Amino acid sequence: MSKTALGLDKNVSALLAYVLGWISGLIVILIEKEDEFVRFHAMQSIITFGGLNILSIVFGMMFGYMAFGLVVYLIQIAAIVLWIVCMVKAWQGEKFMLPVIGELAEDWATKIK
Repeated sequence: MSKTALGLDKNVSALLAYVLGWISGLIVILIEKEDEFVRFHAMQSIITFGGLNILSIVFGMMFGYMAFGLVVYLIQIAAIVLWIVCMVKAWQGEKFMLPVIGELAEDWATKIK
């Protein structure tokens, strides 16, 4: 594996893009300017976990955590499952594309530098 702007192997840098959800994705995409594999995973992290975070907040504010606590709970469970799957796939060096989000992340990661 080659080194990235972070000074780490590609798979480690891609994994780090997921560690703190959209926050670590944002940090990695701001630092890594060249490696498309790492940039893809960083952008996928931003879109996926930023979106899930916003969904949880919106459902919680609109309907209250008591009334729709189950929906918020299910969103959080989905986020944890996706978080683990994405980190494992990045560690394995696989460009794992989530439906719809993966294509969007690939497109945006190449355009934003």
